[in-house]
Amino acid sequence: MIKLNNDPIIDHNRLMDEKEAASLICYSVRALQNWRHRGGGPKFIRVSSRSIRYAYGDVMAWIDQRRVANTSQLL
Repeated sequence: MIKLNNDPIIDHNRLMDEKEAASLICYSVRALQNWRHRGGGPKFIRVSSRSIRYAYGDVMAWIDQRRVANTSQLL
């Protein structure tokens, strides 16, 4: 957990369901499902055959990996 200034404590191990993870990255749940199937999305945790979770820290790391300073740095 990290606490910055007066910000609330952030637990990077906190698990989120698909809906919460999709909301965090401003994409649909369906996009996350497609990325899981095809690859390329954030790391996920398969709790059971029908239950998927995302760690907050993994989703934030996925976002950080996509930061660019200019268009010549695009994926």
